[in-house]
Amino acid sequence: MKILGICCSPREGMATRYALDKCLAAVKNGYPEIHTEVIDLSSVKVGGCLVCGQCMEGLECSQKDDFNGLIHHLTDARLAGLIVSTPVYFGSMSSQCKAFLDRCVMFRRNGFLLRDKVGGVIAVGGFKNGGQEIAIQSVQAAMLVQDMIIVGDGQPGAHFGGALWSGHPEGVEEDIQGLETVRNLGRRVAEVALKLNG
Repeated sequence: MKILGICCSPREGMATRYALDKCLAAVKNGYPEIHTEVIDLSSVKVGGCLVCGQCMEGLECSQKDDFNGLIHHLTDARLAGLIVSTPVYFGSMSSQCKAFLDRCVMFRRNGFLLRDKVGGVIAVGGFKNGGQEIAIQSVQAAMLVQDMIIVGDGQPGAHFGGALWSGHPEGVEEDIQGLETVRNLGRRVAEVALKLNG
């Protein structure tokens, strides 16, 4: 069984990746039987969907960027969960995140291949109340259109997902409450994935 993390920051190794790594570490520590992988969009080129229709005829996009190389990760038979981590830009997800989610339309068009996969979302904002919840819900909307099973960070808080404050005066590493939501999200995605695939 595999949980795949998607880091949607254009900046390599920054707070959004830090949050995703903490989330996936919670999966590894709590559920050693689950394999985790990361696709970091800072190192690949994924353009927006052109609505050309080619993917209606199979799992291939007409654009010659890096998305076609990601398809096998997202169609892996072991895939049970998907955790998307995005920075908050102007109150919503990054353009890299939006492009990635739009390009995933091919999985819907070819038999809802992400159906019943567990989806979780992390948003990292520069301010404490910088649009994290709106960004999370925007990504969740795309997941719902794929017929995925959406979870938040579970009990005790049961929030929308993982929400971090990168502008914390002492650094994102000191956003203790935010880091707890991120870890709880990883555990919740793993827990539900195991229930569905056990």
